[in-house]
Amino acid sequence: MSHPLRIGLSACMWHQDPTRSIFNGRPLVYLERSLLDYVAQPGVYASMVPPESPRGMPLSEIVTQFDGIIFHGGVDMSPTSYGQTPLRPEWKGDALRDAYELALFEEAFARRLPILGICRGAQLINVALGGTLYQDIQDAQPHGLVHRDATLYEKNQHAVKILPGSKLAKLYPDATQLHINSVHHQGICTLGKGLIVEALSPEDGIIEAIRYEDTETDQYCAAVQWHPEFQTEEDTTLLSPSPLLDDFLAACRKRNRT
Repeated sequence: MSHPLRIGLSACMWHQDPTRSIFNGRPLVYLERSLLDYVAQPGVYASMVPPESPRGMPLSEIVTQFDGIIFHGGVDMSPTSYGQTPLRPEWKGDALRDAYELALFEEAFARRLPILGICRGAQLINVALGGTLYQDIQDAQPHGLVHRDATLYEKNQHAVKILPGSKLAKLYPDATQLHINSVHHQGICTLGKGLIVEALSPEDGIIEAIRYEDTETDQYCAAVQWHPEFQTEEDTTLLSPSPLLDDFLAACRKRNRT
């Protein structure tokens, strides 16, 4: 490679809001530091993929600057983005961020860039491929697990079942402590086209990992519902965060060489 591996991270957003005192209510686009730290390593340059600007480079050209794309966690997707009406006002999500990330996915997918989704990113990929979400897991399954606890946040954890024979199972052949963190109240309902399930929450069946499967295009597109970037290698009670990232970066390097 003649240059570092260039990984694009989708942006989080705060929209203009005159009632917000922080930054005087001005619009912001930003990244969570934990994701930057997760991706950073020798030979890898990670940076934000900016939304299109009226005077800036179009998204179709921006995407060509990267070797792979990671879709960030964050605010809810809007049910309007998958053809539904919000059941509660607090579940209205962020349709503007959805539009930006769905356009980014379309551009990256069309160019066969490797794609990795984290939490919201998994839901975004599912919706982009025609799937739907549970607007709220506990509303859909009142007796299921609590997948998001605002107080515990990333300390909220539960078991995960990795499906035998899946690519994810090959990444964790010796895993004995199958636990993950859980910071989401939405979840995948109907699967998008071409997606397969790789992991489930064994107690309530909520989908925890997906992968796009198409032998003709060899498109790398995978996602997990948990946050590997919130973990450390020292915490052996959870699945190691490294195999997911290493596999994604290997796909990026492979594409970079072709």
